[in-house]
Amino acid sequence: MNARFRDLHRAGRPLLLPNAWDFASGAVLADAGFPAVGTTSLGVSAAAGKPDAAGGTRAETVALARSLVRLPVPVTVDIEGGFSERPADVADLAAELAAFGVAGVNLEDGRADGTLAPLDHQVAVVRAVKDAAPEMFLNARTDTFWLAGDGGPDRAETLRRVRAYAGAGADCVFVPGIADDADVRAVLDAVDVPLNVLHLPGRTDYGTLARLGVHRVSCGSLLFREALRATVAAALAVTDGDAAAPPAPSYADVQRLVAGSPERPR
Repeated sequence: MNARFRDLHRAGRPLLLPNAWDFASGAVLADAGFPAVGTTSLGVSAAAGKPDAAGGTRAETVALARSLVRLPVPVTVDIEGGFSERPADVADLAAELAAFGVAGVNLEDGRADGTLAPLDHQVAVVRAVKDAAPEMFLNARTDTFWLAGDGGPDRAETLRRVRAYAGAGADCVFVPGIADDADVRAVLDAVDVPLNVLHLPGRTDYGTLARLGVHRVSCGSLLFREALRATVAAALAVTDGDAAAPPAPSYADVQRLVAGSPERPR
């Protein structure tokens, strides 16, 4: 599965990776013909009633991974920041996932407080994971664009981090939030490993990303959030077939729902 998954990352013909949040969503995606399935940390966390990116869903993530490896396609697992600040702990998790057949992991440097992990620390984590599970396809994510403040994304810091992660052994680099052609080209030129880009409705186009040479396009939490929208729409249609479909909740909306919605007006 690992070699098969690695071969799916082709410049000019990016792997479209849909992200599941439970076994049923993963199974229906595999049955629909997608050649690989990932997980979404927001979906896994929200389904467990927990906030995303807070490091509290290690058990749920491992349990889901154990079930998804039954699928006939490679599986890659979003492990957030590794559920620990200790490189050895993150390496142990990667080795555990590899032992029961997970092909890859997604490891991010963003933290719940909106900061980035120190670069030297994250490089140590990447190295530890590759030492513990050398066949694991490690997708090293940097949140330089995702967590950009009022000054906008820092391209120089992005390039510094992707080069460092690739140099530490990452098999792929992931920059969620990147959309501008020039930024995408800059990352592609900076490293010799595949580039993963997050699909952003209205901002990114699969065909354009393919022409630029991107190797993988992830759906992230989009499918999970669209499933929530469809759930509400189907329930409303029972009594009102003409009811307007609600918009899909945003990432922030889902985090708010998990934290506890304010009381509805009476």
